[in-house]
Amino acid sequence: MRGAKSAKWVTGAIIVALAATACGGGKSDSGDAKGAVDPNGIFSIELGEPEKPLLTGDTMESNGSAVMAGLFSTLVDYKADGSLEMINAESVTTTDSKTWTVKLKPGWTFHDGTPVTSKSYVDAWNWNANVKNAQGLSSWFADIKGYDKVHPEAEGAKPTADKMDGLTVVDETTFKIELTKAVPYFGHKLAYIVFAPLAESFYKDPEAGGQKPVGNGPYKFKSWDHKKKIEITRYDAYKGSNKAKNGGVVFKNYTTLEAAYEDLKSGNVDVLRQIAPKDLPVYRQDLGDRAVDQPYSAIQTMAVAFYADQWKKPKQIDPKVIQGLSMAIDRATITKTVLQGTREPATGWVAKGVLGFQEDGGAGVTKFDPAKAKELIKAGGGVPGNKISIQFNADGGHKEWVDAVCNSIQQATDVQCVGDGKPDFQADLTARKTKQVKSLYRSGWVLDYPVNANFISDLFRTGAAGNQGDFSNKELDAKIAKADSAATLDESVKQFQAIEKDLVNYMPSIPLWYYKVNAGYSEKVSGVAYGQDGDPILTGVEVKK
Repeated sequence: MRGAKSAKWVTGAIIVALAATACGGGKSDSGDAKGAVDPNGIFSIELGEPEKPLLTGDTMESNGSAVMAGLFSTLVDYKADGSLEMINAESVTTTDSKTWTVKLKPGWTFHDGTPVTSKSYVDAWNWNANVKNAQGLSSWFADIKGYDKVHPEAEGAKPTADKMDGLTVVDETTFKIELTKAVPYFGHKLAYIVFAPLAESFYKDPEAGGQKPVGNGPYKFKSWDHKKKIEITRYDAYKGSNKAKNGGVVFKNYTTLEAAYEDLKSGNVDVLRQIAPKDLPVYRQDLGDRAVDQPYSAIQTMAVAFYADQWKKPKQIDPKVIQGLSMAIDRATITKTVLQGTREPATGWVAKGVLGFQEDGGAGVTKFDPAKAKELIKAGGGVPGNKISIQFNADGGHKEWVDAVCNSIQQATDVQCVGDGKPDFQADLTARKTKQVKSLYRSGWVLDYPVNANFISDLFRTGAAGNQGDFSNKELDAKIAKADSAATLDESVKQFQAIEKDLVNYMPSIPLWYYKVNAGYSEKVSGVAYGQDGDPILTGVEVKK
């Protein structure tokens, strides 16, 4: 299955999801009764402007990752059942989950024609991990021996080495990875974009490399007209099994989902990743068989900005208060009415479709119970100021449900609640990363790899790249560290299941609902399908003549 390319923050409230793929259910329009297919045809996709330059070590949101999925291939991907699929790797093996050996498939090249070698991976990982390069995903290398030398923990500290001790090039197509401790799911993590290789040309001018990436994937970069469009074209020398069935993709920038939908109906864009709330009641009727409505592995939450004055002064907020706010939200009604049945109320913090999902991971804290909500908030000392705000990006179709959540909380508890809309996803992410969130913020998370650890360790561990609310608890960190280094993958999954049920005692965020794909495509294309991470599978789209 394609689609494990980028762990990412989700931009939209109504973003696409798992449709038909080679390894999982759903439907895909793969036939063309009206005419022949143009193997060199170009199709277009709705997209927002990526938050940052297109760097493998710094792309962690859904706009940038959709492009990166076409430009780069990683060592492995995963199938619907959670098992690994070899992509650029011929094999990834270990006997103890601590030392891993990677063998590459021969003959792969970057888009500039240079070979993809073991050194291409080792150099890229060392560069992405180095604190001097300020890559937002550097913490993903923390498992590797010597990470502390290239990325010291103390703020402002300089690295004492430029290479991690745990990475060793054996030959042109073989390298070894030594971790500081056993991590049974480390092989799954290699599906993430931060572990992709980089061409030698990148290091000569990394800034240019973020604007004009040279990848090893099925498409090569053509152009980026900022806030207008990004173009990629098929790379004919690509050695992977997922060769593109089209000539390339144009990612068209839209500032509103409503405008993108109107363009879809008029044939000016071919594939949507999401439908605006206002169009949900009619899009199935408008598009017929070209309407998509299916689940995928992502979850929407409201995260707590623990650094905000509201939650830390005069003392850290009691988790009972957050529990109460959670139980004041009528998820069933909101998903049925405002979101037109396109979401499923969450019962825990781990998304569906990953190893370790459990039906009641939230231990009942997502149940709507106004009386209990009031009781918990009072027992926890009350909401400071008796008012909260929910930050969201206004370009992602969120205002309607944020208003509904606020109304539910106010009616159930008398706590005042307002939406704090930012003009676009870039502004929303900037406010999060610069710690400007005043209270709570909308947080959507898509799987990076299909293991429950990804929705716990990578979001709630102190210092994790996805932990933007500054949640930190030493007791929980210790439990996560133990689960991370369990003897087997099965044991790790079981320990993280126990941790998920224990999260109710910490409340790092409030689970809201599981995502679904609500999207559509034009009459010009067929073979449209979506990966488990919710992105359209670019290579399978066929363009009609």
